[in-house]
Amino acid sequence: MTTQMSDASEQARYEIAHLKLVPRRHVGRLITAAVALLLTGLLVRAFIIGQIEWDIVGQFLFAPAIVKGIWNTLAMTVMAMGLGIVLGVVIAVMRISGNPVLSVIAHAYVWVFRGAPALLQLLLWFNLALIFPTIAFPGLFELRTVDVMTPFVAAMLGLGIQQGAYTSEVVRSGLLSVDSGQYEAARTIGMTQMQMLRRIVLPQAMRVMVPPIGNEVIGMVKLTSLASVIQFSEILHNAQIIYYANTRVLELLLVASFWYLVIVSVLSLIQSRIERHYGRGTRSVRATV
Repeated sequence: MTTQMSDASEQARYEIAHLKLVPRRHVGRLITAAVALLLTGLLVRAFIIGQIEWDIVGQFLFAPAIVKGIWNTLAMTVMAMGLGIVLGVVIAVMRISGNPVLSVIAHAYVWVFRGAPALLQLLLWFNLALIFPTIAFPGLFELRTVDVMTPFVAAMLGLGIQQGAYTSEVVRSGLLSVDSGQYEAARTIGMTQMQMLRRIVLPQAMRVMVPPIGNEVIGMVKLTSLASVIQFSEILHNAQIIYYANTRVLELLLVASFWYLVIVSVLSLIQSRIERHYGRGTRSVRATV
């Protein structure tokens, strides 16, 4: 019996040794890749043979008006996003505080400014002089609102205050992700609320908050294009001024698209570096498709 089992085992090993491993054929994946390459090629060909004056695109790529628009776009992104982050942190702390009045005010803020479209808020701030002709502080100063509410100020307030509503939800989720034991330990050693947030809670919450806030910064770059409606001279607005004069609409829109893509690409690299910094010590999980 033992001999028969040994012979059968040897026969099985012999048969397996002569089997050829054939990799699995991903037919659907190959077809999808071929279709995607075909469509991409057709799109590129359409732009190449289309009635686009590429020399005009190159001519205006570094035009002074476009360069000025780039700097204004970056400045507006920094200012509006900075205002949004400050407001977001304050509103998030108010929402999770034990004070019911602060919590209600924070809820109302998020409800109002997250519910109104960004373009509507820009127009409201830009036309604030129709409601309040002057901005005055009794005995100190009195200014005309139309002089104060310039396109830059209106765009910064409209975009920044709205961004604060969205950022507050990101910050709140980050604060809630920190284990409650960390809060208790900080209180045990006598830390104040601000010390606890600055030294214990926020550093741990950053790992959760950085990716969505990074995405919001990139979104803000593109959102600044709405400010062209109130005559703020960002990239799109300046490109429109040029093509109103030379009628080369598509060429100038391609110039604006190029610079938006460059800015977003640089910010994406910076975001990935920051994410790696705050993600140290955690295991990366990658999905395999």
